[in-house]
Amino acid sequence: MDIFFTILGFFLMLLGIIGSFLPVLPGPITSWFGLLLLYLTDAIPNDWTFLGITLVIAIVVFIMDYIIPAIGTKRFGGSKYGVYGTTIGLILGLIFIGPTGIIIGPFVGALVGELAFANKDANSAFKAAFGSFLGFLFSTFLKFIVAVIYFGFFMRDFWTYKSVIF
Repeated sequence: MDIFFTILGFFLMLLGIIGSFLPVLPGPITSWFGLLLLYLTDAIPNDWTFLGITLVIAIVVFIMDYIIPAIGTKRFGGSKYGVYGTTIGLILGLIFIGPTGIIIGPFVGALVGELAFANKDANSAFKAAFGSFLGFLFSTFLKFIVAVIYFGFFMRDFWTYKSVIF
């Protein structure tokens, strides 16, 4: 069972890193479940304090992922339509353009949201779209860093106890 938990935990770690870029997957929370599975093995001593702290961090980052783009949009004079456009643009950009759509989609989505639904002039819409885009980039970077750190914890503990697991 230890091998199964370790392999499943490893896949959750990879999925968590991928989820840092995709809005449909909660990256750090998925990575945390990978850590949890590793710690549920008999080979690794339980450290509930470590798991509790990393869970709280994952939840805070998950919540901040929804707040940061809104802060970026508001700071640059945007509306809720810019925030919605950012998310929709990310999804559509990823579907139709591929990995490049992760960068282009949020900006175009926020711009369209501001122009079409908030009735902003082009200059204000561009500024708000830029703020939304910066917020999206920052929140994505934050999720990615947390997921990679969790992956580092996973690999450190796996490497330390690999002879016991296998």
